[in-house]
Amino acid sequence: MSVPDYMQCAEDHQMVLVVVQPMGIVPEDQFFRIYKRITSVSQVSIRDSQRILFIRYRHHYPPENNDWGDFQTHRKVVGLISVTSCTTAKEWPQTSDRFHGQKEVFGSTLYDSRLLVFGLQGEVAEQQRTDVAFYPSYDDCPDVEKRVEDFVESIFIVLESKRLDRATDKSGDKIQLLCVPFEKKDFVGLDTDSRHYKKRCQGRMRKHVGDLCLQAGMLQDALVHYHMAVELLRSVNDFLWLGAALEGLCSASVIFHYPGGTAGKSGARKPGVSSAADAGKRHRPGALTTNGISADTSTEIGRAKNCLSQEDIIEKYKEAISNYGKYKSAGVIELETCIKAVRVLAIQKRAMEASEFLQNAVYINLGQLSEEEKIQRYSVLSELYELIGFHRKSAFFKRVAAMQCVAPTIPEPGWKACYKLLLETLPGYSLSLDPKDFSKGTHRGWAAVQLRLLHELVYASRRMGNPGLSVRHLSFLLQTMLDFLSDQGKTWSCCFSLMCVCVCVADFQWVQGDVCEVQLMVYNPMPFELRVENMVSDLILQNEIINIIILFVILFLIFVCIDFSLFFFTLEAVLTFKYSGGAGQVEGYYRELSLGVRVDVEPSVFFTRVSTLPATSTRQCHLLLDVFNSTEHELTLSAKNNQDLVLHASECQRMAIQVDKFDFDSMPVIDHDALRLAIVRQQEEKRQQVQGGLINSTLDIHWTIISFTKRHGEASVEGVLNQLILEHLQLAPLQWDVVVNGEPCDCDVVADCRVGDAVPLEVKLTNRSKSAVGPFSLTVVPFQDYQNGVQNYDLQDAVTFIGSNTFYIGTVNPTENSVCVGALLFLYTGDFYLNIKFQDDSTARDLPPAWFCLPSVHIRAQEPIEAAA
Repeated sequence: MSVPDYMQCAEDHQMVLVVVQPMGIVPEDQFFRIYKRITSVSQVSIRDSQRILFIRYRHHYPPENNDWGDFQTHRKVVGLISVTSCTTAKEWPQTSDRFHGQKEVFGSTLYDSRLLVFGLQGEVAEQQRTDVAFYPSYDDCPDVEKRVEDFVESIFIVLESKRLDRATDKSGDKIQLLCVPFEKKDFVGLDTDSRHYKKRCQGRMRKHVGDLCLQAGMLQDALVHYHMAVELLRSVNDFLWLGAALEGLCSASVIFHYPGGTAGKSGARKPGVSSAADAGKRHRPGALTTNGISADTSTEIGRAKNCLSQEDIIEKYKEAISNYGKYKSAGVIELETCIKAVRVLAIQKRAMEASEFLQNAVYINLGQLSEEEKIQRYSVLSELYELIGFHRKSAFFKRVAAMQCVAPTIPEPGWKACYKLLLETLPGYSLSLDPKDFSKGTHRGWAAVQLRLLHELVYASRRMGNPGLSVRHLSFLLQTMLDFLSDQGKTWSCCFSLMCVCVCVADFQWVQGDVCEVQLMVYNPMPFELRVENMVSDLILQNEIINIIILFVILFLIFVCIDFSLFFFTLEAVLTFKYSGGAGQVEGYYRELSLGVRVDVEPSVFFTRVSTLPATSTRQCHLLLDVFNSTEHELTLSAKNNQDLVLHASECQRMAIQVDKFDFDSMPVIDHDALRLAIVRQQEEKRQQVQGGLINSTLDIHWTIISFTKRHGEASVEGVLNQLILEHLQLAPLQWDVVVNGEPCDCDVVADCRVGDAVPLEVKLTNRSKSAVGPFSLTVVPFQDYQNGVQNYDLQDAVTFIGSNTFYIGTVNPTENSVCVGALLFLYTGDFYLNIKFQDDSTARDLPPAWFCLPSVHIRAQEPIEAAA
């Protein structure tokens, strides 16, 4: 699946998907009139039942997305409504054949379909057919909505039938294995009689039944099936479908907690579950209504037990996204799940956690996207950041979308769209185009970013063919932002746009090979002195003059202009030359030459995604960098203490670097007046900048083009390190050391001991934070891992503690430590692990979980020495 739906939300999981498409030649305005009436039937109350069926309509749906319908049933096209024009009886056979052909596109998943024919009258139109409706015209069709309601009820009957068939499946061990498209080749030749395979089949089918229950309005049944699916799929490490079961569990719980919906659409949705006041009107459990459809009788049981709490919903979303992230082909699913979680967090007003999900969405690689898809992606990210109150971040992504509208790869750049999007970013950067909003002595916002944005407005307005608007923006920039321009910026903001370059030569009688003296005159319109240095005075021939000036302009554009180092961009300039000489100059004649200069600038290498993985040591982690070589040459990427990576032209590879975690708290803080007076956000930005610089210098990543040994450069990660990555790279303020039988348990160390011998256990806490912590209560729980998803904690007959297995740590002041000492006795040989837990009543829950990362403790109990002898 390659096409994401950026409008996805959790409640979409309970909707059935219906595609409405024009067939043949249908006027666009007429089609969307009918489409609007069809989509007004968004939910239908099922007769003789307390259930509601929700419908999601699309007028365009990629067929390849339909292939994921078994994975998540709300992605399956179950209904098709075709709209067509037909004026004569002769056209009807061809129209009918075309309708059958259109159904074949989604034929494997369709429950039912309808054809709406407009313009046909007479004998054919008088036929009584359930799948075809005839109307004289687009204006004379009063019962369209009623037809759609009947159509939706027919879909519900098929849906309910499939739900009952799956839920009461008596096939036993021969349950069908549901697959996503990319999995099918992986299951060829598997042992279908193994217990592992059967559990996989059962877990996936349970999850599928949960989807059907949710769509059929049986919320509580869906929750039960999702819980069962999670347990089954977790036991066989079926991570992709486990993610889907967890997401289904989240969706059902979101629907229960937020019956008004999370998408922010106008008009509250009706709850999918009747209120408690209606419970008495229900049929008895298991009863069937007159049409054979059972009501959702499960709401009376297990409501509190099966429905996730609002906090647990987010944790399960995180786990689902983590499981999806293990599969490259599930990038679209992972992205959409992040968006759904953000919408839920926005309602819960948990903006910081929502931003973490969005940051993850930014770095999800969906492969080659079209320019239109990139614009849509950045625009949606902007809207979501606006939703959670991150106005500056929203403006940033809207600016990226604006730049994407005029990317070099677009045949016809959309400068008007670019300009419109840039205007929409102004509030996010605290920038107003009304000069009255600027008062002397005070300034709101980030002047450097505002200057860059105003320069972009100047350029975009000129490129879209409105030079007057461009001049107004430039005048506004000079009027309001002059104090923030450096002398060289003031020079180029005014002179480069307004100055007239005049080239005067002594005589037009040039002979090839002769040397001419050329004088370059620059007009200074500013009220202060302008110095122009290091200009070439003796030039040979006109072409060389132009070449030298072009070189000068290119250097100006790339080092003088604002740094766009993370993006591809294009800079353009127009040089105007006026020159005269000899008799023509005496008479007042001159010649004018306009020369266009275009410079495409792009980074040689850049990082498309950054993530982290835990290392075997709690004091280290793996930094994963997806690096792209945008040059046309093969290059080598090197990092400190890491193997070189060779990248071919236009190739993207992952680079894994094991790094020691950083002690950011010990870094010197810049303590000057500007920082002390800065707002909290500016302080945080400065802190991130310093931390990013430290990480960048430690990694020391450099690239070298193999065919040009002198062409090399630095690859910086500063621009792509988000707050979540920095937290993962931070050395925890609480350092835990575990020593078993004299062996420090860190990395992959296995502590050896003998059966029957007392094994000393030492847990040491060092407080490196700036405040006192504690008290803490620790409990040591031994277990065995069978390496098949099963862990055995029932070890009373195999391991015993000498003394208590619970330790108490009092208050630990900064720079101090506390040591807990105990001992274990192993009664049998084998490999054992220790799980050190914090008690629920401990104050540790007020501190970040990252502060409580203890090393993995692995103990191998061997035969006593006497027995071995």
